[in-house]
Amino acid sequence: MNVIVTGCAGFIGSTLVDRLLADGHHITGVDNFSTGQRKFLDGALAQPNFRLIEIDLLNLDALITAFAGNDAVFHLAANADVRFGTEHPRKDLDQNTIATYNVLEAMRANGIKKIAFSSTGSVYGDSPIVPTPEDGPFPIQTSLYGASKAACEGLIAAYCEGFDFQSWIFRFVSILGERYTHGHVFDFYQKLKADPSCLSVLGNGKQRKSYLYVQDCIDAILLAMDKAVDKVNIFNLGVDGYCEVNDSIGWICDKLGVQPELQYSGGDRGWIGDNPFIFLETKKIQTLGWTPKIGIREGVIKTVEYLQNNEWVFQVRV
Repeated sequence: MNVIVTGCAGFIGSTLVDRLLADGHHITGVDNFSTGQRKFLDGALAQPNFRLIEIDLLNLDALITAFAGNDAVFHLAANADVRFGTEHPRKDLDQNTIATYNVLEAMRANGIKKIAFSSTGSVYGDSPIVPTPEDGPFPIQTSLYGASKAACEGLIAAYCEGFDFQSWIFRFVSILGERYTHGHVFDFYQKLKADPSCLSVLGNGKQRKSYLYVQDCIDAILLAMDKAVDKVNIFNLGVDGYCEVNDSIGWICDKLGVQPELQYSGGDRGWIGDNPFIFLETKKIQTLGWTPKIGIREGVIKTVEYLQNNEWVFQVRV
C-alpha cells in the first residue's frame, strides 16, 4: 500500500516506518520535528520507498496536498506530555484534537478511508474496573491529554459513521524500548547520571503501571489492521501484568550499578492527571492471535540499554 505515517520521526512512528518499509509498503512520513528525531529516520531516508514531508498537522492545506495518492493513514503524531498538561492547556487541544480533525479532513479530501490511531489508556481515567476492558464504563477524565485523546476517538468514530471511514483505535499503556525519548525510565536515567547518590521520585513509588515493548506494540497494530473488520475497531494494548514504580526503579538501578537514596514527594500519584493504577485487559487483541513477547522487566532493561548506548538523546531533548 501507499500509506501516511504522521509523527514518523517519533519513538513509535519511526519504528513503525521501518516495519512497513520491510513489508514492502510505500511510506510518506509526516513530521514537524517538534519532538521527533531526524536520526531515527536515517535508515528510512536511504530507501526509495520512503518520502519525508516536513509540515505541521495544523496546516490543513499542506496536509491535503501531502496526503494525495495514499490508501491509509497511521496517525501517531501527538503531544504526549501528560505530566505538564496544566502548564499549557491549549497544547493538547491543538496537537491532539485539532490535528486529528485536520488529518481526517485531509483524508476526506483525498478519498482515503482507513486510519489507525494511537490513543491511550489514559482515556479510562481512574477506572473503577481493573484490569480495564475496552467496553468498561467511560469515566470522568483526569488529564487534559486523556481528554484530548478521547475527543480524537469521538471524531474518528463520527467520521467512520458519516463518511464511511474504517478505523483501528489503539489504547496503549506506556511504551518502552529502542528510540524511547520520554517517560519515567528516561527521567530516572538522566537523574541518576547526574547524581547516582539520590533519586527524587514523584508520589510514593507505589503507583502501579503497565508497560509494553515497542516491537510488540507494532505487532499488535499490524495484526489488528489485517484481521479486524468492523467499522470502528478499538483495542487495548498492554501486557498481562503491571509493576510498581519502585520495582522499575530497582531494575534501572541494578542495571546502572547504583544504590541511590530514594526521596519521595508523597501522595498516591505523581502529578495532576496521573492515574495511580493503570492495567488494561487485552483479551480482545489476544483473540486475534497476538501475545507480547517481552515482559515489563525486560522492556525496562532494554530501554536502559538503549539509553546507555545512545546518550545523544539527552542532548537533543534539552
